[in-house]
Amino acid sequence: QVQLVESGGGLVQAGGSLRLSCAASGRTFSVYSMGWFRQGSGKEREFVAAITRGSSTLVADSVKGRFTISRDNAKNTVSLQMNSLKPEDTAVYYCSSSRGYFGVAPEAYEYWGQGTQVTVSS
Repeated sequence: QVQLVESGGGLVQAGGSLRLSCAASGRTFSVYSMGWFRQGSGKEREFVAAITRGSSTLVADSVKGRFTISRDNAKNTVSLQMNSLKPEDTAVYYCSSSRGYFGVAPEAYEYWGQGTQVTVSS
């Protein structure tokens, strides 16, 4: 069992930056792939970025070059650095984990956090 708690969301102007963090419980954090997803109002949940236990990464084209995912296995945390934010990045951002999957499909991730709101004003 893994419990995930996100933090770091908030209101920022377009062009600004935010850093989201996800704290995971459990001793086996290091064996899980971790992902970030987001869901805008009235939209489906979409993939943002993912990272393997060995820190290989996958990033959505819509955020490539602006967002960076990283993890610290010693601290059981995964982070999402978001730069050059745009109004279309406004969404609830969710942290997720999967023991056996690394990819873009949200249904393949086993555990989810409660989400943190990111709002980008124009």
